[in-house]
Amino acid sequence: MLYFQLVIMAGTVLLAYYFEYTDTFQVHIQGFFCQDGNLMKPYPGTEDESFISPLVLYCVLASTPTAIIFIGEISMYFIKSTRETLIIQEKTILTGECCYLNPLLRRIIRFIGVFAFGLFATDIFVNAGQVVTGNLAPYFLTVCKPNYTGNDCRAHHQFINNGNICTGDAEVIEKARRSFPSKHAALSIYSALYATMYITSTIKTKSSRLAKPVLCLGTLCAAFLTGLNRVSEYRNHCSDVIAGFILGSAVALFLGICVVHNFKGTHAAPSKPKPEDPRGMPLMAFPRVESPLETLSAQ
Repeated sequence: MLYFQLVIMAGTVLLAYYFEYTDTFQVHIQGFFCQDGNLMKPYPGTEDESFISPLVLYCVLASTPTAIIFIGEISMYFIKSTRETLIIQEKTILTGECCYLNPLLRRIIRFIGVFAFGLFATDIFVNAGQVVTGNLAPYFLTVCKPNYTGNDCRAHHQFINNGNICTGDAEVIEKARRSFPSKHAALSIYSALYATMYITSTIKTKSSRLAKPVLCLGTLCAAFLTGLNRVSEYRNHCSDVIAGFILGSAVALFLGICVVHNFKGTHAAPSKPKPEDPRGMPLMAFPRVESPLETLSAQ
């Protein structure tokens, strides 16, 4: 079973690589109007010149949930009451002939592994949407540089479906055709929501009544601001960011609820005996006193 999961993970990473760094999947050529004001925003520069560069974004969204899970699991393991529950829920399993996985290591590998799988899956969904739709970025006409004096752009409301009308840099134009959905928005909300679900499901100490919501809301706010930054820099439309938020949230909710079961153990903890239904109990009961006549008759 472990090898089968590794094969799935390797296939997911490989597919994400082909989407991201190869020309295996060609972007759909979407038409446009030459005088469309929504596509004539100034060119914001390369992604590395953005306020939130891809390198910073990927490092933060990959390391934050990983660090939260790692610290949270180790902290709960050293708490006596929590450790006893984990030992009941997570049995020590044998891998191969010599290696054992204790409950702590097993939970860390499972939760971080599912997070990594979802991260690559979200990237695949985003790239697939961008390739299929070919939605144009707000600065598309600025980098496309169509020939406005030619026959194709002479009419003000004429729709252009010719991909060869652009005279700008081909690589920049290619990136300007991949706007929907927003990758930054999808990956940031996925990472933030996955970490938030872990915090709310596992950390239940009384001292975390304010720390937990502050940490969760701060993480979600950072993801929200990442999406707003894409709109303010004219790199994505509002609809692109909203679609990215929906996509990333859907993946995080699916994995958190259906795959890791709200970060609970694989073996259910022994349930406490169900208390008697209070509706069938009398409001007041007196102790039964044995009658002397009943004692004599029994003799």
